[in-house]
Amino acid sequence: MPHLIYEITDNLDVAEADIKGLLRKSNQVLIDQGGVYPTGGIRSRVIWLKDYCVADGAQSSDAFVHATLKIGAGRSDEARKKTGDELFAMLSEHFAAFFERHGLALSMEIAEFSEAGTWKKNNIHPRYKKN
Repeated sequence: MPHLIYEITDNLDVAEADIKGLLRKSNQVLIDQGGVYPTGGIRSRVIWLKDYCVADGAQSSDAFVHATLKIGAGRSDEARKKTGDELFAMLSEHFAAFFERHGLALSMEIAEFSEAGTWKKNNIHPRYKKN
C-alpha cells in the first residue's frame, strides 16, 4: 500500500488530461519519498465520473479532480505532509494549462487506516527489495 485514487469529471478532455502521464508521475512522487512507501505496493488509478454537479451546476464545463491517497498507519506527520505537499504540487502542475482555460477544482486528501481489518497478498514486493 499506498493506493492513490483520482476521481475525475468526464468533461475533462482525455487527451489533454494525459492520464497515463498523471499516474506515472504520481507513482514516481511516492517512490521518491525515500522508502516511506514500498514501491511494490504502490497503486494508482482513475475513476471517471459521469454523474456529478459542480457548484450550482450552471457551468456544465466546470470540472474537478479529487485525489485520495490511502495509506497504512504509522508514518510520521512530517512524512504525510511532505507526501501531500509534493503530490498536490505535481497535480497542480499537471493540470496547470487546463486550469488557466477552464473552471477546475483540484483537491486531495490522505486517508490513514489501521492495518487491522486489511488483507493483502502481493508477490511484486520482492522485485524491489534491496539486497
